[in-house]
Amino acid sequence: MSRHVAIVTDSTAYLPPRAMARHGITAVPLTVVLGDRALEEGTEISTRSLAQALQKRRSVTTSRPSPEVFAETYRKVAESGATDIVSLHLSAELSGTYDAAVVAAREAPLPVRVVDTGMVAMALGFCALAAAEAAEAGGSADEAVTAAEKRASGTSAHFYVDTLDYLRRGGRIGTAQALLGSALAVKPLLQLDGGRIELLEKVRTASRAIARLEELAAERAGGAEVDIAVHHLAAPERASSLADRLRARVPGLAELHVSEVGAVIGAHTGPGLLGAVVSLR
Repeated sequence: MSRHVAIVTDSTAYLPPRAMARHGITAVPLTVVLGDRALEEGTEISTRSLAQALQKRRSVTTSRPSPEVFAETYRKVAESGATDIVSLHLSAELSGTYDAAVVAAREAPLPVRVVDTGMVAMALGFCALAAAEAAEAGGSADEAVTAAEKRASGTSAHFYVDTLDYLRRGGRIGTAQALLGSALAVKPLLQLDGGRIELLEKVRTASRAIARLEELAAERAGGAEVDIAVHHLAAPERASSLADRLRARVPGLAELHVSEVGAVIGAHTGPGLLGAVVSLR
């Protein structure tokens, strides 16, 4: 019997549903806690509901999946006929999701390779797609992991947010950095660096910050063949406009995805988020 390597990720990959279905990728949901209600990302809370809650300054926190949820997922994947699982997750610097997966993998009924990609959003999604394509080509679990890690090493993610306050509240960025941004009334540009969200630049206006975001994405793409994802939260016009400009500006563009982030990432960035993920093929 040929080996069937299954790919599992988590809901913060924000993969297009069609891509997940085409490649048979399973996503384990993280949880958003809104007031006293725990809601699964992707099924029980919409980004619109999240944005409204944030704008009303309601209490919003996030939570990793439990090891039991991962264990159930691995069991179902094993029952579907898989012989190995590669489980790829958002940065362990940002969430305990990776740790929960590691705990569940120890008791799984089949071998599970758990990988901290150091990524999030479609930076993680592109890793999952690379692993799935390697597996579909007949690759082993090790080869799927190698494909994902190679993709991660060639992927960058930059983000514009209207304020650093949400990241500060969630402990995803230092208080000193957040307060400095607020005191200077600047618009922050962030990057994913070493699995952490770091303040990259401080720009005086939103329009200049978004123009700089475009420049960073185009510089990262260069003349190479790349996939790009443009993310937003409650800012569809900004996202569409940025995507159009990048489509015209990046000669090696292969695929371009435009999507609204889910509730987990949105809870830590706030409405107005605009992101550009560039991934070398």
